[in-house]
Amino acid sequence: MKLDQKGLENRQGWQQAGCRLPEYDREAVKAETRKAPFWIHFGAGNIFRAFLANVVQNALNHQLLNRGLVVAEGFDYEIIEKMYRPHDDLSLLATLKADGSVEKTLVGSVVESRILDSGNLEEFGRLLEIFKEDSLQMATFTITEKGYSLQNAGGELLGDVAGDLKAGPGKPQSYMGKVAALLYARYLAGKKPIAMVSMDNCSHNGQKLQAAIDAFAEAWVENQAAEDGFLDYVRDPGKVAFPWTMIDKITPRPDASVEAILKKDGIEDLDPVVTSKNTYVAPFVNAEECQYLVVEDNFPNGRPPLEKEGLLFVDRETVEKVERMKVCTCLNPLHTALAVFGCLLEYEKISEEMKDPQLKKLVEQIGYTEGLPVVTDPGVLDPKEFIDTVINLRLPNPFLPDTPQRIATDTSQKLAIRFGETVKAYLASPLLDPADLLGIPLVFAGWLRYLMGIDDAGRKFTLSPDPLLSAVCPYVADFVLGDQGKDGGQAAGSSGFGPGADSGQNERAVEEKLEPLLKKEKIFGVNLYEAGLAGKVCGYFAEMTAGTGAVRRTLERYL
Repeated sequence: MKLDQKGLENRQGWQQAGCRLPEYDREAVKAETRKAPFWIHFGAGNIFRAFLANVVQNALNHQLLNRGLVVAEGFDYEIIEKMYRPHDDLSLLATLKADGSVEKTLVGSVVESRILDSGNLEEFGRLLEIFKEDSLQMATFTITEKGYSLQNAGGELLGDVAGDLKAGPGKPQSYMGKVAALLYARYLAGKKPIAMVSMDNCSHNGQKLQAAIDAFAEAWVENQAAEDGFLDYVRDPGKVAFPWTMIDKITPRPDASVEAILKKDGIEDLDPVVTSKNTYVAPFVNAEECQYLVVEDNFPNGRPPLEKEGLLFVDRETVEKVERMKVCTCLNPLHTALAVFGCLLEYEKISEEMKDPQLKKLVEQIGYTEGLPVVTDPGVLDPKEFIDTVINLRLPNPFLPDTPQRIATDTSQKLAIRFGETVKAYLASPLLDPADLLGIPLVFAGWLRYLMGIDDAGRKFTLSPDPLLSAVCPYVADFVLGDQGKDGGQAAGSSGFGPGADSGQNERAVEEKLEPLLKKEKIFGVNLYEAGLAGKVCGYFAEMTAGTGAVRRTLERYL
């Protein structure tokens, strides 16, 4: 079978391959969507295909909807040109279950794909048409946190952003400038209401989108490139809303083992494409079964009843609580702990780490013992049940090809929120003592050990990308493993920093080098000296650098 509209006619073949098919007339849905589009999504990547498109597919199957999705891609146009359109906007979802089974779904809810290119009259013209329609209820986004940024790391406006702010909405070049121009078209068409909904996995995502759009509206009005009323329109929550959301679903890049399963079932033309922008995309997407999407219920032009398909519509305060529960306690800290030690202990899959007794105890310690006493309970999701699912179902899933090396990306940006918030809660509690923390200081020490770029067997490895590597690595640059000299050769008789050495003196030496780093609240969320944890972190780090195998021995000693 081929993944296109003609290939879909062979329903019997697809069904024999164990694939769920659309239970609606796709051509009729396409026609209704063309007449009255209600939902456009920006960002044609895996999370959209695996989650949102499938939610709409289910709603179509259950006759809750009679229209489908329009998707627009503004970063890598080749995703549309080389993947969506050759397959008639169809996609194959492989849901990888923890029991080893693969649930296959042919998703047909995307009925139009567009390129967000203001220089392409046909493509951008159609997007302008869509934004002028009365029927459009929402524009959603999964474009990564960077997509909303108007400035570089130095705080300077990006070149295309600066140009767009001056030039106005005529032919913008920046991503957010193009989106703002589409919204301006909706304003000119009658100040029509809409919800602009970021679904990216970042804190206060709606606020980030709102700030970017507001910056363009303000500049264009000030430059007289847009009508004065446009800024009022953007700032009127009764006209333009920016709901906050929390999304959670692991969708790793398409895996060759999944491709092999699908090919064995007789599905053709599944070869991935690597675009000129180095995007890896395939006709199929593989994802875990578990998924959560919590949305602030603020839709000025109405919305479909997607709560019937498992989405949770709540107030903004609840969204924020769910986000804190996930990011600070129930998932992200566990992921980062596994990432750091997975790199040190030469693991290539998160799922394999969950078979490691010490690493499993570590995440249980961080989640249950240290996190739950201070967790933010959102009410709509039970924190204990959430952690249970993470530890017993999601992380151990052997068919989810996720790596510690990928999760270790940008760790310096993650420690403060994923662990620092728990430390702050302990400091603020009259009943809890930060000195009782074990797992979190072990992770801090493990990250410092990771920065050495030498695994527990003494072999060099490549650190995952992180914007602060050049700033933090020098703090550990002079450390060598206890049983090695500077050149990596054996140093007979050296016992390093471990318990067998003069650990007190060596820990003081460690602390002298690490003290400036351990005081950085931007990295750890707190000054570890003021929190009373610096000595413990230095002690663990000293033990982890005692020689080859010292990371493992340290974990065994405390866990």
